[in-house]
Amino acid sequence: MHASGTFDVKLTPQSAASGIEAARLGRQTIDKRFSGELEATSLGEMLSAGGNVQGSAGYVAIERVTGVLQGKRGSFVLQHAGTMDRGVPALSISVVPDSGTDELTGLSGSMQIQIEQGRHVYHFDYRLP
Repeated sequence: MHASGTFDVKLTPQSAASGIEAARLGRQTIDKRFSGELEATSLGEMLSAGGNVQGSAGYVAIERVTGVLQGKRGSFVLQHAGTMDRGVPALSISVVPDSGTDELTGLSGSMQIQIEQGRHVYHFDYRLP
C-alpha cells in the first residue's frame, strides 16, 4: 500500500548529554505534523555529527507517529539513518518492527522524504497483515 502527503517539522536543539560534550554531537527534538493520507503527529529525537569536509554529515533519529493512516488509527515508530557525502544525500527511514499499535498492529514499511519548493513531502510504502 502507499500513502503520501506533506508534513511540517519543528527541530529544537538540545544540550549534549552530560559527559559526552567532547563528542561534538548535535541533539534535537522532533515535532512533526503529517497531512494527507497520513493524518498524524510525531515526537522524537535526532543525533547528528558533521564531517571534516563541508557538506558531509550523518544523523540518526527515532520518532513515534500517532494518528490515522488511510482510515486506520494507531501509532508506530520510524527509524532514520541519513548521510550527506559532500552534498550528496542518502536517507533510509523504516518502521521499527512490531512497533504498530491498535489498528496499525503489524505495520511494516519504509518512507521517503523529498523537499519540493520548500515543502516537505513524504511517500510511505507499507504493509498491514
